[in-house]
Amino acid sequence: MAAAAASAAAQLRASLLPNPSDPPRSPTRFPRLSSLHLPRSATLHPRLLAGSPSLPPYGPRGPRGTGGGGGGGSSDSNDDDHQHDRKPSRSDPLSLFIEGWRSRVAADPQFPFKVLMEELVGVSANVIGDMATRPNFGLNELDFVFSTLVVGSIVNFVLMYLLAPTAAAAGAVSSSLPPFVFAAGQYSAGARVAALFSKGLAFAAVGFAAGLAGTAISNGLVSLRKRMDPGFETNNKPPPTVLNALTWAAHMGVSANVRYQTVNGLEFLMARVLPPAGFKATVVVLRCLNNLLGGMTFVMLARLTGSQKVEEEEKGEKERLILVSREEEDGNGDGRSAAEE
Repeated sequence: MAAAAASAAAQLRASLLPNPSDPPRSPTRFPRLSSLHLPRSATLHPRLLAGSPSLPPYGPRGPRGTGGGGGGGSSDSNDDDHQHDRKPSRSDPLSLFIEGWRSRVAADPQFPFKVLMEELVGVSANVIGDMATRPNFGLNELDFVFSTLVVGSIVNFVLMYLLAPTAAAAGAVSSSLPPFVFAAGQYSAGARVAALFSKGLAFAAVGFAAGLAGTAISNGLVSLRKRMDPGFETNNKPPPTVLNALTWAAHMGVSANVRYQTVNGLEFLMARVLPPAGFKATVVVLRCLNNLLGGMTFVMLARLTGSQKVEEEEKGEKERLILVSREEEDGNGDGRSAAEE
């Protein structure tokens, strides 16, 4: 019995000794993190434990961060995702425009088609109406026609953008102003009248700014042409920039405001009763007629304000005044001769 017990004790001691044939055991489970001094409450990120080469040793936020959320802080492995998903600043004009465009398309899926027709068909009709109101179909006043083309392209798009309803406005309370006078919704008569005047002020501001830019561009191109070709002469004097811009402001605030509000109301009404093909055809016709009328009314207003004077008219007026003065002088001379006799 004693010999058996001694033999068992010897075998137990032998099993506790290391076997020279076995590979050496690692002194620690995570050798790559042995140089880090993390607090006891730190929770090691799985990617750090795996020794991922895509992350620096100190985690995604650098040596001053907590690595994978250590130290009990609120930062975690989703910090990078939050940075990538961060929305662009609302102060960025391009971001504001893109957001506004998407909101308008969401409220009116036909909005891109309307804008395209306005810029292609509407602006062309506007120029034709402008030329039709001028003598010799505007061929003697192409500089004025070009100014109308530049300014009209700017203001037509801005008008479409400002008048179009947005997805946010579709769910707004009825006490707020409608996007245009004839917009669907339970708006009061006072709110619709206020929308007419508020849009008129906005359109006047847009017309003044676009008039300044368009007149400056057209006058600058004419000046550049004169520098390149000293023999080139325009039939008319360049329109005064400020006066022409004020004319555009008055035109947009009154004529364009009323016309575009009416066209928008008709288009939303026809979208409900007409098939898609008939609706698009009607949009083209309405935009043509609206811009033809707009081109004509602007020329009349420009003549009235004197922002676009034709030199031939000025020469004719001067000749008429000279003839009148000569007749008066002749009449006075006859009176003096009769008195002398």
